[in-house]
Amino acid sequence: MGEKEEENDLFFVCSLFEYIARKTKNKKKYIVEKIGKEKITKIYKLASVYHSENIDKVSDELIQGSGITIGNYELKLNNNKPSFWELGKVYQRLILMVNNNEDYIDTLIQVMTSWIIEKIDNYDSSLYYETKEYIYECFKANKIL
Repeated sequence: MGEKEEENDLFFVCSLFEYIARKTKNKKKYIVEKIGKEKITKIYKLASVYHSENIDKVSDELIQGSGITIGNYELKLNNNKPSFWELGKVYQRLILMVNNNEDYIDTLIQVMTSWIIEKIDNYDSSLYYETKEYIYECFKANKIL
């Protein structure tokens, strides 16, 4: 059995934000704050449409329309860096575990602007490779366990 459409849409939005963050050298927190809840909600509702478009086109429109500037946040990348799709899946899973209602947008904003995202971004550490349950427990505890 596959994912629910809403979960797949959430995966796309998370992956898109990771793509934009890499493209503009910014933290996800900055990306989420610049785009804002209203636009994030629209992106989520139209994710199935956006998913069929070129991600460069979609990201360029969001970057320009949201006033996202080029930053200087350099990810610590090793030779086995995960793709933006792989990280989108990590973020999606965490959001689904944190979510206690059906409003994915509020939970997405909560998670993507939290401390744990920078920890996951450090691919030389082991957090990215940990189980979704462990990442969730760290998130809940507000520290690496």
